[in-house]
Amino acid sequence: MKFNELVRKNRTCRRFDESNEVKREDLMDIMETTRFAASGANKQPLRFLVVNSDEGNEKVFANIAWAGYLKEWPGPIEGERPRAYIVIAEDEKYAKAMGEDVGIAAQTIALAARDKGMAVCMFKAFRGKNIKEEFNLDKSINILMVIAIGYPVEEVVTDDIKLGEDIKYYRDEKEIHHVPKFTIDDIVL
Repeated sequence: MKFNELVRKNRTCRRFDESNEVKREDLMDIMETTRFAASGANKQPLRFLVVNSDEGNEKVFANIAWAGYLKEWPGPIEGERPRAYIVIAEDEKYAKAMGEDVGIAAQTIALAARDKGMAVCMFKAFRGKNIKEEFNLDKSINILMVIAIGYPVEEVVTDDIKLGEDIKYYRDEKEIHHVPKFTIDDIVL
């Protein structure tokens, strides 16, 4: 797949095929790609918790909040939940992470997953203290983002909009997930 096609297909997914396992070796391959991502001053402050066991998945799932714009939707039902997670963290004993590093790593994870036919959902709404306790992480670890990973079952499309129009994503009557995106004329100065 060409890079621009990969980026365009890289939409957030909130419903996954829970019957389709995300293999540990695929997650480690994604991490191998991610370790080459750029890092401010080459500090490489990020650390990653890779989770793909049923027990671990349940622990993470219980501590994240799904789809803020879809108020009536509590999150994916059983059978449509992610089969893996990558938790992005920093170890404050080593170094504080820059926000840019988190974004670059998250996008790299998302693109590497999409290249393998998977999709992700990135979370900034999570209970980090609970996740740290559930996985017995050191008190010096600060969780910065949680990324759900699995094989998508939902259709996600983008819709061109103009500046000033509603940016909220939504699902239509056929359960197709729509993501409004500004046109190029509105974003290029």
